[in-house]
Amino acid sequence: MPRLSRRSAEVARRTGPPGPPAPHREGALPPPVPADKVPRHVAIVMDGNGRWAKARGLSRTEGHARGEDALFDVISGAIQIGVKYLSAYAFSTENWRRSPDEVRWLMGFNRDVIHRRRDQLDAMGVRVRWAGRRPRLWRSVISELESAEAQTVDNDVLTLQFCVNYGGRAEIVDAVRAIAAEAAAGRLDPSKLTEERFRRFLDEPEIPDVDLFVRSSGEQRTSNFLLWQSAYAELVFLDRLWPDFDRRDLWRAIELYADRDRRYGGAVPNEVDRGSAG
Repeated sequence: MPRLSRRSAEVARRTGPPGPPAPHREGALPPPVPADKVPRHVAIVMDGNGRWAKARGLSRTEGHARGEDALFDVISGAIQIGVKYLSAYAFSTENWRRSPDEVRWLMGFNRDVIHRRRDQLDAMGVRVRWAGRRPRLWRSVISELESAEAQTVDNDVLTLQFCVNYGGRAEIVDAVRAIAAEAAAGRLDPSKLTEERFRRFLDEPEIPDVDLFVRSSGEQRTSNFLLWQSAYAELVFLDRLWPDFDRRDLWRAIELYADRDRRYGGAVPNEVDRGSAG
């Protein structure tokens, strides 16, 4: 039985154990993907909020607000099908280039989403983790992220990694700086640095590599998201704007993933090595 946080356990004693994830509004059920074909870690670039809003004559912020419901439907779908880690790209280091008004709105929105959804995530057995840089990030956002991490620390149904003020290159640069400081202090021998040891300097070293990388909106790029962790990820780009996205789209991406042979730089299993002629 999945472990729940102390707060969740107290709620369970009063009201019974938490129920299953919220059902899909149309009653959709996950496809019969074998458990060993379900990706352990799914990363999602939630793209298309602005275009969705523009097509409907709405403000960009209204598109972002609609995207909240899409994310939480996907979280429920991830739990239903057996995903253990879900990473959501909530605010990138490049997003600071947007208009000051939109940046302020996004900061407040991220803070408020975490605050109002924290108990819901906890009751579902979701553990919240945060990846990203602290500088420039609002203290109120950091406070909500840290509170959510503390409240859900014992949960293990799903780990939800919120990537806020995050950039893949920034994460690698920060890791290199930390390694250089360790080497300068004589605590690390650079000649003995391995990929595994390097990983310990990343934001969330305990979260496994990405198996499936999904982007909504039809755009086909990774946008500086989890670069180190996605080295061997399978990429799926779906032509659906994020506010229209739901768990069925996640399941479709997982079905595509399940049909692929992951090579990790090698040959497909049982493939004959033809080599070069002559």
